[in-house]
Amino acid sequence: MRESNGIGNAGRLARVVIVGGGTAGWMAAAALSRFFNDGQRTVTLIESDAIGTVGVGEATIPPIRSFNAMLDINEAEFLRETRGTAKLGIDFVNWGRIGDRYFHPFGEYGQSLHGIAFHQLWLREHARSGAAVAGDIGAYSMSTAAARMGRFARPAATAQSVVREIAYAYHFDAGLYAAFLRRLAECQGVTRIEGTIAHVTRDGETGNVASVTLESGATIAGDLFIDCSGFRGLLIEEALETGYEDWSHWLPMDRALAVPSARRGPPDPFTRSTAHSAGWQWRIPLQHRTGNGHVYSSAFMGETEAREILLDHLEAAPIGEPRGLKFLTGMRRKAWNHNVVALGLSSGFIEPLESTSIHLIQNGIQRLFALFPDTPINPVERDEYNRGMRDLFEDVRDFIILHYKATQREDSEFWRYVKHMSIPDSLARKMALWQHRGRVLRENAELFAQPSWIAVMLGQNIWPETHDPIVDTLDEAKVAAAMAQMRAAYADVAARLPSHEDFLRQSGSWHEAPVMPQQVVA
Repeated sequence: MRESNGIGNAGRLARVVIVGGGTAGWMAAAALSRFFNDGQRTVTLIESDAIGTVGVGEATIPPIRSFNAMLDINEAEFLRETRGTAKLGIDFVNWGRIGDRYFHPFGEYGQSLHGIAFHQLWLREHARSGAAVAGDIGAYSMSTAAARMGRFARPAATAQSVVREIAYAYHFDAGLYAAFLRRLAECQGVTRIEGTIAHVTRDGETGNVASVTLESGATIAGDLFIDCSGFRGLLIEEALETGYEDWSHWLPMDRALAVPSARRGPPDPFTRSTAHSAGWQWRIPLQHRTGNGHVYSSAFMGETEAREILLDHLEAAPIGEPRGLKFLTGMRRKAWNHNVVALGLSSGFIEPLESTSIHLIQNGIQRLFALFPDTPINPVERDEYNRGMRDLFEDVRDFIILHYKATQREDSEFWRYVKHMSIPDSLARKMALWQHRGRVLRENAELFAQPSWIAVMLGQNIWPETHDPIVDTLDEAKVAAAMAQMRAAYADVAARLPSHEDFLRQSGSWHEAPVMPQQVVA
């Protein structure tokens, strides 16, 4: 098969076909149709009601806000329609040692002084005066302070208060989010075709996917195909045989059980991740229910035990039976192969510990926009897309591995394995830099910024030998006074914020369930 070099005879790429719905498919459809408004291009999405979708996540990270803003989605309407809540970070329980607890916040820690990173100031003060005086590093985070009090407010760019330092994302019902985006996409001209794909036809000369044929016999041709068919990878793998890179030797989780439970009390503005003997359990508070799941390794635990652990640790009655999911951590060798771009589970999967699943979809879409092709597709642009997606996947991979490697637990075979396993050189280098002088150096456009690495390292008891010597150029007493002032400001402002639920109600973001006739009291 001949691959075009992308030179000459360029034409308008007019037909985009999305294979699969769910979160990935409808995110792509809503984004593409937002900009295909010239009447010259079409977006078609094929999905089957007979094929279930996998909810790729109900918790997100802050960049989701920019994606929604790109689509002109009103935040209050979005939260109402998806029963969403705010997320200020993740509460980690039992990760360093059993009984440990730490918070990974969104946003920064404190304020730097004279260009010196705040955490370096804190490390010196902690060593100099002790934890009782320096305080927990979370006391210098606006998002952490608010989360610990169950409070929330949007940051205001003009605010003279530290409330401007709040950073947040969302929890939402993934099924309702897909439905919300579907309504938006169809209003913007997306054509949805119900059906199951029976055959994929490739061009005999270029090897590109030319069309897909449904079981009904209908054929849908396209210039660019977006594969959102889930783990199966109907186009990217079954048709194009792209290959998959297995990372399970670093991340041995390969199973999950998920079950919603009844809502108990006001929703917390954070996700909780509780480590168990061979995995961890998520808790995601929504307006109408709580999402729960147990991610575990089948090499170290059976399904029956995993199910018992999940149900035993619910805070309220389950709604239905736990639903199982099997996966293999890793990524496709190419996210874009020929004229097929894989998004979501089709492109790879990294367990949802840091809520990155939806971000990987979002980044894939935005990267595609930045390198959007005409026909024939230019391999240089396609290679750049693949390079960028690989960098992102590996960045997320390393950060997730850190949570397992940075542990003192040896109470089970699983924890002994991950504590002593070899790790990628890229992560080993970061850990070594931290352990010497608490340095965190980002490379390129890494997703997780300095505060994230600091939160996990310190939260899981990985302390540097000493602080950066540049800190010793600053007066100790003045730094201590500035830190005390910061700490007091965060606590004071957090105490004056509205409760999380009050904010949602007052901002018009709360979904009020309709009152049934029999509930009306005369």
